[in-house]
Amino acid sequence: MYKELLWVFTQLPDDYIVLDTETTGLPDENGLPDIVTLGITVVRQREIAKSVEFKTRPKKRISEEAQSIHGITNEQAAEFKSFDSQWSHMAEYLKDQLIVIHNASFDWPILRDHVVRYNLTTPSIKGVFCSQKAATPWAQAMDLSCSHRGPSVDTLTKSLGVENLRAKKDGVHGAEIDSQQAAQILEVMRRLEKSNTVWSN
Repeated sequence: MYKELLWVFTQLPDDYIVLDTETTGLPDENGLPDIVTLGITVVRQREIAKSVEFKTRPKKRISEEAQSIHGITNEQAAEFKSFDSQWSHMAEYLKDQLIVIHNASFDWPILRDHVVRYNLTTPSIKGVFCSQKAATPWAQAMDLSCSHRGPSVDTLTKSLGVENLRAKKDGVHGAEIDSQQAAQILEVMRRLEKSNTVWSN
């Protein structure tokens, strides 16, 4: 039902990457949070080809709330490599790609902030696509739970019957596994728009 609201997903290229971050917390009076992990899932010909996770040492302390979400402590993060020392490797994955992010308005500004902070250069990209915003009209029409940003990865995973990768890790979030989850959801939504299935919630 309402599959026509998923049309935008069919317009995505067959090759793209999905990016996700885990951070020290939420933006506050001191600015944007620091990245603790950055995950990238590479999709080629609509199939997951590879995924990788970069662990980066933050300058800000990880909040208790953030620790409860991704399970990374300040002591663990202190042992990670610096963001700038890994940027060249990260940037290779981004170069000339469409970057899909579930909640791009959160992750992308934080990534760009790090690039500016460390006086680095962002590679040429094809653009940034927010899968959360794109899924919102369909999710609202289906009466799915949505925040002001749109439907969460968890909501779409359950509603679409997608394998819950987090369940294998006791529900703990992770940048790599969450980017894989978002990639799976995106491809299911792409196929759903083209299918003859009568979908209901």
